[in-house]
Amino acid sequence: MTAKIIDGKVIAAELRARVADEVARVKREHNLVPGLAVVLVGSDPASEVYVRSKHTQTQAAGMASFEHKLPADVSQADLLALVAKLNRDPAVHGILVQLPLPKGLNTEAVVNAIDPAKDVDGLHPNNAGRLAGGFEALSPCTPLGCIILTKSVHASLEGMNAIVIGRSNLVGRPLVQLLLNENATVTIAHSRSRDLPGLVRRADLVYAAVGKSEMVRGDWLKPGATVIDVGINRIPKDDGKTRLVGDVAYQEALAVAGAITPVPGGVGQMTVACLLVNTLRAACAIAGLPKPAV
Repeated sequence: MTAKIIDGKVIAAELRARVADEVARVKREHNLVPGLAVVLVGSDPASEVYVRSKHTQTQAAGMASFEHKLPADVSQADLLALVAKLNRDPAVHGILVQLPLPKGLNTEAVVNAIDPAKDVDGLHPNNAGRLAGGFEALSPCTPLGCIILTKSVHASLEGMNAIVIGRSNLVGRPLVQLLLNENATVTIAHSRSRDLPGLVRRADLVYAAVGKSEMVRGDWLKPGATVIDVGINRIPKDDGKTRLVGDVAYQEALAVAGAITPVPGGVGQMTVACLLVNTLRAACAIAGLPKPAV
């Protein structure tokens, strides 16, 4: 048996097409153009690639894209002043400050300064608290993508045993809340969990978001489990270049799992698509319109 490969590229492309249809509809019916502002501080190469991709995909979906590039030595006050300006700008419905920020800047203060209604990264304490309470909220994009990928395999997650390995504010913790909303039974594990292989073996759904290359081995998995690999790790090759691997030993897992996301080509594709979903949802909520059909 070889696992079904969950194609993030195809699923993300379908989602972006549905977003573009809804954007066209709200433009036509309500004269509303959703707008996303991305703030990049410094010149981290990985962040620059990611921001470029966001810009291209935002415009392709028919939305307005606003890019703000600031030098790495920008002051905390100047960064907060830009956030305040974007909060007031009626053309901007989503604000994303690309993380990580350069040393010397207070990430928490910057995240807290974003208007929760425009917080398309889902990191503001208001949104995190609403999500934890089971209320309507803007959720972080990567966990949202993980749920959509899982539902491409299982129409309902109700009653399934899920394990989330990793407890970051960006992925692990919000993913647990989204799984609870789907009525899954959730275990949250991390690097200090005892008998991690034993915990993973009980799970129908495995989410690896721990940031350690190929940590989850094939023999940890329950046969037929669905594996969503959130990890992106660069490891050196013999020729001096690097290759991307996930947090799961992919070749080993292929022989045991029922379905698995590849790295690259899995979860990463969904993150930007879900950012577009959040921007569209935020625009409709701010304008007092019904929730869009994505």
